[in-house]
Amino acid sequence: MSSKAKPDKGALFFYLFMLKWRVFMKVTVFSMREFDEKPLFMDYSKEMDIALTITKEAPSMENLRMVKGSQCISIVTTPVDEKMLHKLKELGVKFISTRTIGYDHIDINAAKKIGIQIANAPYDPQGVADYTVMLMLMSIRKIKCIMDRANIQDFTLKGIQGREISDFTIGVIGTGRIGRKVIQYLSGFGCKILAYDIHESDEIKKYAQYTELDFLYKEADLITLHLPLTEKNFHMINKESIGKMKDQVIIINTARGGLIDSTALIEGLERGKIGGAGLDVIENEFSLYYYDRRSEVLENRELSILKAFPNVIVTPHMAFYTDNYVRTVVRDSLRSCKAFVHRTDNPWIIPV
Repeated sequence: MSSKAKPDKGALFFYLFMLKWRVFMKVTVFSMREFDEKPLFMDYSKEMDIALTITKEAPSMENLRMVKGSQCISIVTTPVDEKMLHKLKELGVKFISTRTIGYDHIDINAAKKIGIQIANAPYDPQGVADYTVMLMLMSIRKIKCIMDRANIQDFTLKGIQGREISDFTIGVIGTGRIGRKVIQYLSGFGCKILAYDIHESDEIKKYAQYTELDFLYKEADLITLHLPLTEKNFHMINKESIGKMKDQVIIINTARGGLIDSTALIEGLERGKIGGAGLDVIENEFSLYYYDRRSEVLENRELSILKAFPNVIVTPHMAFYTDNYVRTVVRDSLRSCKAFVHRTDNPWIIPV
């Protein structure tokens, strides 16, 4: 009898299984930015033993062949419709992680029907809350007019007299993570704060008064939106709701463009009902932002009109974009993919 110990067949099988998993645990990453995301994807994928297929391209019917061998893909805000979902399913994709909080660019109902799970990547609320308060202050102090005049060396004062935020009643619609952080920030400015949400937060009652939505419309000098976009709240800011608001109300939106009916907003600005707006998001932006469009005619008439108003600030969906955001969404996008494959707890999955 040999003195050598016989190999443990169970351990050998487990080793070979794990070796196979390390090769075939693959994620295809679309719309990956070279200058900020790529180094993080390389580091985190190595740490998590995940093989990557990466591309700067957004997913399209023409390039989906590259997902072959990946159960999971990572995307940003590119629209993913039922047709694309069917194709992804045919190619073996079972899980989509979007590197965003919002997921209205994905046909969730179709994904459920087809059998593809969807996850998002929530990030810390501070960045968007900072940006929201910045847009409030810029709108109240008419900073767009001030900077436009300064750029042509017009240093006159007529028409740029601002107001002080402590004199405002501010209405916050949506008191989730970002809305709560905005309210906490605003509490230091000495303004009156009204809040609306179907789920009230005891924490926020220290700083704000929860009200009915119509009361908030009637009383607020400035309204800021912090809601996900759903079928129920699509165009919640419309001709009717604007009619209930104070004259010269200021509207801030760092949430989702579809919350506001752009036509009604433009009409309100033109007739002076709305005194100003700070918009980081607009309708129909998903195929527009984060690309160089300098030589193109943009297919978004409302954007062109809104940018022309002297009392409207429009930024290209930038409120989220901080160092902390990039680290968080890259890491958690891969974490959710790994959790899906390993069938472990996955807090990033969207319940449907």
